[in-house]
Amino acid sequence: MDNREASTAGEDAPSGDFNTQTAEVVPFPELPRHSNLVFDGAVRALFLHEGLYSNDSNDPGGPTKYGWSLRTAKLLGDLDGDGHLDFDFNDDGKVDIRDVRMMSAPQAMDLFFKVFWLREYDLLPPSVAQKIFNLSVNMGKKQAHIILQRGIRACSSKVLKEDGVIGALTLQAAQGCYAPSLLSAVRSEAGGFYRQLVLTRPTSKKYINGWLNRAYY
Repeated sequence: MDNREASTAGEDAPSGDFNTQTAEVVPFPELPRHSNLVFDGAVRALFLHEGLYSNDSNDPGGPTKYGWSLRTAKLLGDLDGDGHLDFDFNDDGKVDIRDVRMMSAPQAMDLFFKVFWLREYDLLPPSVAQKIFNLSVNMGKKQAHIILQRGIRACSSKVLKEDGVIGALTLQAAQGCYAPSLLSAVRSEAGGFYRQLVLTRPTSKKYINGWLNRAYY
């Protein structure tokens, strides 16, 4: 399992390899099928990496379950404007470790669809969308999107600004690439990112095997 955040700093930091000494095994429930079949495949693959609750002191994201870290959960706020914090599952008016622990797999799936998939990935080539979604949960959206932009440059003549934003130009360029080639380029870029990260953040070295498995799966 690989559920340690792996970003550099700031937004989100990547996660690392699952450590049985610091993580508590949570039974993995049967997930309902999502109507968006590409997303359904993406989230099931994600949960193979992230489907456990863990609280590793070396994880900058804090307590994590199904890929949702406490740090990211606190940043969500009230996205749907209903006057209720989206991650406040116990209705106590705040988001804390108790909400992370009690979150169900279907609740995690629903939030991933709203916060990640519909905003960024629904129009990308399916296999590429699934890959970038998985990386985004681990290393943060901005870094994953930069990796996508670098992958596009590697397999096409398009030179994009590496701003970590999937705008019209990035989307058009991704759609114009041969998807298997773009996917291979993204995997290579992700592997390079993780290797560089452990050089600059040695405390994350214990996560490298899990991160590389994630990069190349």
